[in-house]
Amino acid sequence: MKRAAAKRYVYADNAATTAVAPQVLQAMLPYLTERFGNPSSLYASGREAKAAVETARSQAAALLGAQPEEIFFTSGGSEADTWAIRAAAALQAKQGKRHIITSRFEHHAVLHTVEQLQREGFEVTLLNVPADGIVRVKELEATLREDTALVTLLYANNEIGTIQPVSEIGRLCRERGILFHTDAVQAAGHIPVDVVVSRIDLLSLSGHKFHAPKGVGALYCRRGISLPRLIEGGAQEQGRRAGTENVPGIVGLGEAAALAQEGMEARMRYVAALRDRLIDGILKIERAHLNGDRRHRLPGNASFCFEGVDGESLLHLLDLHGICASTGSACASGSTEPSHVLLAIGLPQEVANGSLRLTLDENNTVEEVDYILKQLPPLVERLRALSPLWERIQKQGEASNGKG
Repeated sequence: MKRAAAKRYVYADNAATTAVAPQVLQAMLPYLTERFGNPSSLYASGREAKAAVETARSQAAALLGAQPEEIFFTSGGSEADTWAIRAAAALQAKQGKRHIITSRFEHHAVLHTVEQLQREGFEVTLLNVPADGIVRVKELEATLREDTALVTLLYANNEIGTIQPVSEIGRLCRERGILFHTDAVQAAGHIPVDVVVSRIDLLSLSGHKFHAPKGVGALYCRRGISLPRLIEGGAQEQGRRAGTENVPGIVGLGEAAALAQEGMEARMRYVAALRDRLIDGILKIERAHLNGDRRHRLPGNASFCFEGVDGESLLHLLDLHGICASTGSACASGSTEPSHVLLAIGLPQEVANGSLRLTLDENNTVEEVDYILKQLPPLVERLRALSPLWERIQKQGEASNGKG
């Protein structure tokens, strides 16, 4: 009796989360077993845990071009975003500044926080985003006011991967005395980030996006900014965030940060080549569209829309073939509404409903990309054969051609 062939497995959803690197797991294991001391304890095992946390703080700082004392560990990117925005708003409100600027295609951790601040009396300006997914600095500059407290903009979009002109934005804000926060959750560990060169005041990152475990992140806060307390209690995190530190997670984040710095340029070239191979192949599919600018994007991000296709149905079919992907942000999974990011860059709702995000990293291979390119076209064709919308699109195309 012949054994059934094992189903191929291709993980192409690294923007949602990454696998914990073996070196990261090895670094963490001692702090899950024999080195379990509380970092606030004064005896040897406590001091050992404290030293491990401080080593990780230095590693995270090095990844960003920051100083160790400017790094505060959190539970992840959403907490860091919320802390940064609310802290900046509170500080600037003391000086009579109550105007916040962000964009329409930010992560929900940012959008929901500024919405809450708006309900508390702050004024919020939402920048429009062009079809290429890149905020225009001139449009940002035109919205700046004397009472602008904070500009908070993504470093790289979490769904379509477009990289923003962060250095120009940072320079502009620094010249005007406005605090600048960037959500770098998708960028940190994947592309060079330097908070000094880019004049960033506050930056959020999350460990599980670059091969650390879930449940640990960090907030960078530039020296000189008096960061308000986030959680009341003990004196952890320089008295700013109470609670016993997640030592294994923090150690993992530090090790992942150190690994991310090693060979970053070569890794970027390798992953970008896989991404471009994927984009070239998928754009051969009729009425397939790449979302956002092709050049100014993260090395591993390839986001598409397929006209006449339901994105969630396509995900299920891909899953049956062992391919892990997403329609957009994992944080918005389960929503029946089309992606707010795709709507923000001007896509019609019926097109945005056909979205697919494929995100690669250094663990992916050419063979895996080619497997996706082999499986995807017939799946799109299969869904379109069942779609009244696709039938209408084809009829409209035929009518348009007939007029010619």
